[in-house]
Amino acid sequence: MKVVIQRVSESHVKVDGKIVGEIGKGLMLLVGIDENDSKADADWIVQKILNLRIFGDDEGKLNLSVVDIAGEILCISQFTLIADYKKGNRPSFIKAAKPDTAIPLFDYFKEEISKSGLKTESGIFGSDMKVSLINDGPVTIVMDSITKA
Repeated sequence: MKVVIQRVSESHVKVDGKIVGEIGKGLMLLVGIDENDSKADADWIVQKILNLRIFGDDEGKLNLSVVDIAGEILCISQFTLIADYKKGNRPSFIKAAKPDTAIPLFDYFKEEISKSGLKTESGIFGSDMKVSLINDGPVTIVMDSITKA
């Protein structure tokens, strides 16, 4: 599982011209699910995201998590994060989980995030989405569950 984490002042996602998910200060997450990912991968990465100290404290140091600031989270499914680009110039997405596997795991990921009590919104899996955000910092971090200990 790969997740691009962006600290944002605000973010929203539109499908067919209508806003389907919108947050204020918090994190916008692009979530890519690999064919070999499991709930254990989601559990690990969710805990890392919720406890990641990337928000400034009173002294401006990155000491606070999204939970600490009572931030909001927008989750966007993005299979293109699982691209294999080693051969040729056209990326292959063959290692991305198929919808019958990816949808339940993405739903599980969102449920685990929402258990934090934070406002959690999302786009619509498999839809053509238009994502808008205002990066704060910018602070952008890429996590991959393959690196978990």
